Order: sequence, then structure tokens, then C-alpha cells
Amino acid sequence: MTFAIAARCAETGRLGVAISTRSIAVSSRCPFIAPGLGLVVTMQRTDPRLGPLGLNLLRLGYSAQRVLDEIAASDPGIEHRQVCVIDRDGNAAARTGKTHKVWSGAFVERGMVAMGNNLTSEKTAAHMRDAWHAASGRQLEDRLLHALEAGRDAGGQNGGQHSAGLHSYDREIYAYVDLRVDEHVEPIGELRRIYNEQEPLLPYYYGRPAQPDEYGREEEWLARQRKTG
Repeated sequence: MTFAIAARCAETGRLGVAISTRSIAVSSRCPFIAPGLGLVVTMQRTDPRLGPLGLNLLRLGYSAQRVLDEIAASDPGIEHRQVCVIDRDGNAAARTGKTHKVWSGAFVERGMVAMGNNLTSEKTAAHMRDAWHAASGRQLEDRLLHALEAGRDAGGQNGGQHSAGLHSYDREIYAYVDLRVDEHVEPIGELRRIYNEQEPLLPYYYGRPAQPDEYGREEEWLARQRKTG
């Protein structure tokens, strides 16, 4: 009972996932991202071992579909699961197990997968896809969150949502955005609130590790940005 959108930004190569579900701490077990390589999202009776397996296959140079085929072949419980893969070239693939009875499925396009299981209707995933396209030109993370909000507003999943997450990687081994709302009455709204608070400082936190003297303190850096902006 989860819905998510995963994508690769064609301009920057940045990879990201926005996800929400009814159970607690969805981001602790579903999204897996390797900068410059690709991503895997495993949902519905999730087996978190499939994420690292998929990333290892991506490191070997496997395409998204080949990775998904290998995951399916290795997992006896694959028909209970929903999995998607996007590789470094933007190839995307998704699979929904045969045991899913309430609306479950995925919209797969180059560089993007909008998917979910036990949704109130197909509209949840379709509206995520449409919102992704409508937000063309925004930063990857804002675009993903905008799509997740659209999925919620279209009905979300049966039973509602209580946890959510937004995750992205650029070129470094550490995340560009790594935000989680593990338990909340309105987790996607809370995720948006936190993201909006952090968004002005994202370049600061991402660039400071390599140039601590140049970046200085948060308030000093923000003041410089306002002057140059």
C-alpha cells in the first residue's frame, strides 16, 4: 500500500525518489540510490535486500530491464512485490506482482516511473505522472514532491498515508536531499514544509564539505547569495 515516483533528471543526471505509504518509516526500507549509476525502489511486502542487489547489478553495467529481470529471477516472493529500476542512461523498468488485486501498477517512461499498489484508483499514479510533466523546469526534488502531492490529492492509497520521504543524489556519495517523515497525520504536507525550509540551503550543505573555509557559516553564505541574487 505505497505510491512513489522515481526519476532521473536528464539535464543534471541527478537521481531521486519521492514515496509515501500508510505504515511507519517507508523511507527506511524502499528507496535505494547510487549516484551516477541509478536507483531501485522495492515496495509491497518489501524485501530491502533487493535494493542493494539491484544497485550491484547496475554497477556491473546492466540495463534497467536486465536488472529487473535478474531481481525477479532471484526472488521467490517476486509476485508479492512491486519494483522499479532506472539506470544511468535513463532507461526505466517496473514490475508489479501478480498477487496484487486492488489497483496496482506503474507508468513507465524514459527517466521516470510513477507507481503504486492498493491505490484508491489508477488516478493516483496517473496524476503523479501528469504532475511530473507539468512541473518541467523545476528542480528535480521540487518536481518529485509536486508529483507526490498530486498523487495524494488524487486519492492516494487505501487507508491513507502516515509516512513519506524525499531522496536524491547528485555526483557525490552523500545525498543531495534526504528527508523523512516517519509518522505523521499528514506526512506529505509535513515533508513539503521541511523541504521548503531546507531548500535555500541545499547548495550550501552540498558544497561545504569540499570548501569549508569558502562557504563559512550558514547565515554568512545566505547573506552572500542574497547580495549576488
